[in-house]
Amino acid sequence: MAEVLELKAASRAAGTVRLPGSKSISNRVLLLAALAQGETEIAGLLDADDTRVMREALSRLGVAFEGKKIVGAGGAFPVRKADLFLGNAGTAFRPLTAALAFCGGEYSLSGVPRMHERPIGDLVDALRGIGARVDYAGKQGFPPLTIRPGKLSLERLRVRGDVSSQFLTALLMALPLLGKNARIEVQGELISKPYVEITLNVMKRFGVEVRRTGWRYFDVPAATYRSPGKIHVEGDASSASYFLAAGAIGGGPVRVEGVGRESIQGDARFVDVLKQMGAEVALGDDFIEVKGGKLRPIDLDLNHIPDAAMTAAVLALFAGGPSVIRNIGSWRVKETDRIAAMATELRKVGAQVEEGKDFLKITPEKLKSDVSIDTYDDHRMAMSFALVALGGVPVRINDPQCVAKTFPDYFSALRSILR
Repeated sequence: MAEVLELKAASRAAGTVRLPGSKSISNRVLLLAALAQGETEIAGLLDADDTRVMREALSRLGVAFEGKKIVGAGGAFPVRKADLFLGNAGTAFRPLTAALAFCGGEYSLSGVPRMHERPIGDLVDALRGIGARVDYAGKQGFPPLTIRPGKLSLERLRVRGDVSSQFLTALLMALPLLGKNARIEVQGELISKPYVEITLNVMKRFGVEVRRTGWRYFDVPAATYRSPGKIHVEGDASSASYFLAAGAIGGGPVRVEGVGRESIQGDARFVDVLKQMGAEVALGDDFIEVKGGKLRPIDLDLNHIPDAAMTAAVLALFAGGPSVIRNIGSWRVKETDRIAAMATELRKVGAQVEEGKDFLKITPEKLKSDVSIDTYDDHRMAMSFALVALGGVPVRINDPQCVAKTFPDYFSALRSILR
């Protein structure tokens, strides 16, 4: 794909898109299948950069892949010394850090330069608090990391929840390796709760049921992961948001297949944002369909759907007044500083934007034509700003190949519904 992608002006969106598998579910399923007893056949697994680095890491740790099947290790990874490169995949880096801390081996974990700017101190502190030996190979509080065997004690396991829910997810998925009952106490407000719900759901499918008391205490039983035999990964609800938004902006109907009313993903709740903006939404077991109309502005706390909230920010360009997206402080430590990046690019296309520590206020103005959108090596910047073309203006997307992180065929799928 070229380094710059030009999208022609469009005035309507209609059609059907089949979604790739969920990144969040795919990497959780890969890890638990690798740790489980038995073979797991996975249907619908996402094939993209983030899942490829997880598969490569698991292979280096001694896990066998046979087509769509994974032969589980039945506990700790058999390889006890490895150097792992994990790109910019937080859904691989954070859970593997915790799992490897419980494997009794020597490991080094690194990623791309941006991954080395994404904080991991809260997870490392939690692991050190129970005796794990995790050291920083560079800047304190950030990857790369070195892991060595430690003497583990589960008396007090605490983790902060207000920077990333992936730290809690990592601990939850790794703890069954220890074969003991364990309780995690979350300190501070837990953000992105729906992603933790995905974790609990996938763990249960592999035979480990976690009890929680509110969002403060999580009790993990002394249980072993067991393969469910076959498991299906549903379509990616975060990726669905772009096409559903296109239907809201461009009239529709636009239908996404692979995710529906039974979805376990929090980003499926993006449909509530669309309804509040005035779009018409229909839900089936395996599809969501959206028709558009005159869009209303919103003032919403979107802490629970931080990825789809980026789609909402671009949707705000098409609303009949100022919109405010609140409680999105976690954007600051994602693939890029998404609050700063989003504010910059929204201004480029003509909006007035007020940027706060954890919010954006977006006042739409007449869209500017032929703007070049910088994507900051962030797949969601590229995918969300492609929707600007539905304002009847051509738009250029710089470094469009960054979408390979989660959706390599995104632009061809989008073009298939633009009219």
